[in-house]
Amino acid sequence: MRNALSVATGKAARWVLHSVLGRSASQVPGRVTLAVDPLAVAHQSARLKRGSIVVCGTNGKTTTTNLVAAALEEGGAHVACNRDGANMLAGVTTALLDADRADWAVLEVDELSCARVLPQLQPTYLLLLNLFRDQLDRAGEIDHVQDTIVGALLLSPGTTLVVCADDPLAQGVAERVREAGMHVVTFGMAEDLGLPPDRVPEGRFCQSCGAELSYEWHAYAQLGKYACPHCSFARPPLDFEGSNVHIDMGQVFLSIARHGGKAHTLHMQHGGTYMAYNLLAVASVASLAGVRASTLQRAVDKYHPHNGRLQRFDMGGREVVLNLAKNPAGLNQNISMLLNDSRPKALLVVVNDEPNDGRDVSWIWDVDFERLAGEEGICLVLAGGHRANDVQVRLKYAGIRAQTVGSVGEAVDAAADLPQETPLYALVNYSALAPARAELERLEAHNG
Repeated sequence: MRNALSVATGKAARWVLHSVLGRSASQVPGRVTLAVDPLAVAHQSARLKRGSIVVCGTNGKTTTTNLVAAALEEGGAHVACNRDGANMLAGVTTALLDADRADWAVLEVDELSCARVLPQLQPTYLLLLNLFRDQLDRAGEIDHVQDTIVGALLLSPGTTLVVCADDPLAQGVAERVREAGMHVVTFGMAEDLGLPPDRVPEGRFCQSCGAELSYEWHAYAQLGKYACPHCSFARPPLDFEGSNVHIDMGQVFLSIARHGGKAHTLHMQHGGTYMAYNLLAVASVASLAGVRASTLQRAVDKYHPHNGRLQRFDMGGREVVLNLAKNPAGLNQNISMLLNDSRPKALLVVVNDEPNDGRDVSWIWDVDFERLAGEEGICLVLAGGHRANDVQVRLKYAGIRAQTVGSVGEAVDAAADLPQETPLYALVNYSALAPARAELERLEAHNG
């Protein structure tokens, strides 16, 4: 009775917020539900007909979650999903309000929130994408994040961990839960992608003995094919392999094969190297959930982001590409995406320091902005956000002259003198994403 009352109350709150007040209803309904039934996640998860998939990791959670959900839906399943990225306990609870009508739940979960979500949810699969330093003043160092995820998984022993084996930090989690008897499925790239290595401020050291890892090749950041020269820690055999990766003008092509099986090609119109890994992760867990390769490709073809992640806008003929970039690894991969675009382009980097961003913005000094210095295709560089001057100084030390702007709208105006075919890439951190998206949607409607 308590659970029924909590769900009814949560749905009522959702209706009022969404239909009457026109506000986001991703968090408050979950808080209302939990106030009545603190075990609502456990009770609602029991109503799912087939199970649940949790997507966790530092970068790529929202896009991957939406793609997994889309693939299952394309296959005919009904899915409960927190598509907007409300990834803490309240957001997960809101997504599960409709569990009684769902076959699967596909849920993005914040790394630290795993400790509260997994013991109740008992997911069928946990998809661990990667681990990077992020929001240090909230999340702490990587070892704390790893400990949290391991502890949560050990309280959900029936969960299968699907992990990016190319990331030694994620593999460190896998080794620990495998020793406890949990089932682990690995995915990674089968070959060198031929990319120059990034600066690697984390993940260089063995998860067992602490020695510096030896790499046969790097994909990006600490991801690659690695082995410890002093102990047995190394990238394990891959259950799902990616190969023949081709990235051009924001398009990604790759072949994916389950170990010993036939390869199939997957392609997408968005992203760079990180998107190749996201697609490989999606294909791996979707295959485990019974989605056919042809079904997955149809879902990817239909995917058009509307949540600020690689969302594209038309400003009277000028393309504006909005994407989230909230830590060094993410911003470095956005820079790679930028450089893969052969067109002349403008760049806006927005950094805020709200609590959900992390007050400490020293991470911008670990971003490899030097790769942009002297790049002839970069016509204009702009800095914005609460810490615009910090970004401007960082760019100055990279040899890049940048001017500050007060909003993404001002950035669009600043690019007005450039040829119309010159796109503007707006790379913003977390608290700046929603306002930037709202302003660009308003400007797009006005220009239309």
